[in-house]
Amino acid sequence: MFDIERWQEIFDTIRKNKLRTFLTGLSVASGIFILVILLGFGQGMRNGIQAEFEADATNRIWVWTQVTTKEHKGLNPGRFVVMNNENYDYLTTKYNKELEYKSSIFRIRGGLINYKKESGNYGIQGVSPDYQFIENQKMEEGRFLNYRDLEEVNKVVVISTKVKNELFKEEDPIDKILQLSGINFKIVGVYSDEGGEREENRVFVPITTAQRVFNGGNRVANLSFTMQPEENFEKAVQASNKFSAELETYLKQFHTVAPDDNGAVHVFNALDEAKRYYTLVDNIKLFFWFVGICTIIAGVVGVSNIMLIIVKERTREIGIRKALGAKPWPIIGMILQESVFVTAFSGFGGLIFSMGLLELLGPNIEVDYIVNPSVNFQVAMTTVFVLIFAGAVAGFFPAWRAARIKPIVALRDE
Repeated sequence: MFDIERWQEIFDTIRKNKLRTFLTGLSVASGIFILVILLGFGQGMRNGIQAEFEADATNRIWVWTQVTTKEHKGLNPGRFVVMNNENYDYLTTKYNKELEYKSSIFRIRGGLINYKKESGNYGIQGVSPDYQFIENQKMEEGRFLNYRDLEEVNKVVVISTKVKNELFKEEDPIDKILQLSGINFKIVGVYSDEGGEREENRVFVPITTAQRVFNGGNRVANLSFTMQPEENFEKAVQASNKFSAELETYLKQFHTVAPDDNGAVHVFNALDEAKRYYTLVDNIKLFFWFVGICTIIAGVVGVSNIMLIIVKERTREIGIRKALGAKPWPIIGMILQESVFVTAFSGFGGLIFSMGLLELLGPNIEVDYIVNPSVNFQVAMTTVFVLIFAGAVAGFFPAWRAARIKPIVALRDE
């Protein structure tokens, strides 16, 4: 039942001690505010890292080579390791069931591209059709390369929206002839990339065509793969790590590289890197939880101390109530209700302010590895209710102490 007289007493007590109540409420509200903001930025870090990995396939494995750093089997260090078609064919055949997408890459850096009177320097890359999915590219017009282009060594090219805007302006580029380092190629598609202009500073041709036209022989610059999906993240990491290790061992054996030479063959495993980043973010979030909860505990302790002071100040009043026949539980309820009210009001105030701040400023925050800081509303609400429960516990002990005061002792209190 709603007891208006009890609420009047609570508000009278608050009015008499405005500053004390305000400071107590502020400590509770700041605890919730700090916790929600910290959790929001923890989620923002996870969003930022996820966005970084979304630019390419999240389960991508990327291989490149450099010079050897150690002598091995009579061969001196300083040899540049050059991968070839045989390496790619062996790996794609042996691990056909484990691989989802695969492509070798042949690069022509800083190639001059011309269309009529327009020209520009862009990267020219020979790739396989699967490369579209490895790079998470979206076709805006036309099509990507296909296996027929590879088999027939077709002189076709896929350009980016950046290249289209810079060379073609408003003109439709599909089926137009583009000159790559003075050689004619027909445009079959226009792609866009989540990575932005930096990733769109490239055009793609069939790798067989690139190797033949640009004197590449059977050389390849990079190998790129993605693994088949697994049941869960941990199994996916295990499978990609196993493949990466076997891939590196094979390439070192094939090119006569010392097993402990870490400078010649490099394998980047995106899933393994993602796991490291996510583990780091999870540890940071745990630290944020720790800091936020400690702040909340400080606020709850403040509530408990204030209730002890209130009980001490109202000792005579409580003694009179007991002398007039008041039972212990109504006295406990009176003190407890004030404690819960201050805690709940302050907690929800801190929650609303922090959630509103994240909602207003979160989408506009542009910081490296932090994207749209936000917090799960259900988690935030649960935290507030836990805080209210803690406030009730904090108020119970002073209330219980008040209920146990003997009337004669309370009436003697000054």
